[in-house]
Amino acid sequence: MILTSVAIIGVFLLIFAVFVVKDLVFSKKGLLLKRFSFRETLCSYLMLLPAFALICVFVLLPIIYSLGYAFTDYYLLTPNQTKFVFLDNFKDIVTNIQNKGDMYNAIINTAKFVVFVVPLQIGMALGLALLVNKKLRGMGVFKVLYFAPVVISLTVTSFLWVRILGGGESGLLNSFLVKLGAKPVSFLYEPQQAMYWIILVSAWQGCGYQMLILLSGLKGIDNTLYEAAELDGANVFVKFSSVTMPGLRSVTTFVIITVFIGACKIMVQPMLMTGKQSFTITLNYLMYIEGYTYRWVGYSSAIALLMTIVIGAITFLQRYLLKEED
Repeated sequence: MILTSVAIIGVFLLIFAVFVVKDLVFSKKGLLLKRFSFRETLCSYLMLLPAFALICVFVLLPIIYSLGYAFTDYYLLTPNQTKFVFLDNFKDIVTNIQNKGDMYNAIINTAKFVVFVVPLQIGMALGLALLVNKKLRGMGVFKVLYFAPVVISLTVTSFLWVRILGGGESGLLNSFLVKLGAKPVSFLYEPQQAMYWIILVSAWQGCGYQMLILLSGLKGIDNTLYEAAELDGANVFVKFSSVTMPGLRSVTTFVIITVFIGACKIMVQPMLMTGKQSFTITLNYLMYIEGYTYRWVGYSSAIALLMTIVIGAITFLQRYLLKEED
């Protein structure tokens, strides 16, 4: 395995060296698009080398191994007995889906999470961005408060909401319900509602980051466009649809894609808030369980490969559908 890792890293470094030599030769002959001296080009690549080496070891190498393991029966405790099984892992995934097992539940829950959290989080972020964009005294304080949940660890946030939504009278929300004469509710252990509480918590926790991105887009819209719209008699809704949204088009595209990819990778919230429950298990969580709890790295890698293909295809489709016209 060590020799294989060294060989793969060597291939990456060789490719890097080819680009270095090519640019160095071009810089000497003055063929680069911008004029860089030989010394500047060499210095630039020497500064890039440590970062590229780290990317090879901690990003590219695990990706290559994961692709290979997806077609094997690799078991973490017996790595020397690994066999090439070709598409058997993918057949097991299809069979699990047909039998409505954990894989089926994970796909349904992940799809449900993505469908609800993406518009909810972006809508909340846009509303907050429009609010803090107003020139009012003390608005900077609110900007910090809205962004605060983003800097808090997801683990801390999840445990905090477990204390709020906990079952029985020990939960903060249930204690208020009991005082009002209502019965305690198991918010996180009711199959019909648990996933929706996780969606709400996730949207609340992440919208502050998207708010800052949308706020930067709002700052880039020329105020004269709003003044011209007012002179034409446009109301608030017309200005929002005709000026604000077109001005945020490129930023919104970026936000939609990043929120979608992040939503597909949800794992921490269901893991800590409900545990391994069929009604909240997600694809990323299932991949973790198969790879680290059950130690079936081959099967886990197959799930990861399918996730990568699906997420990549949908992301490219989003880019195509949301692209700006020339």
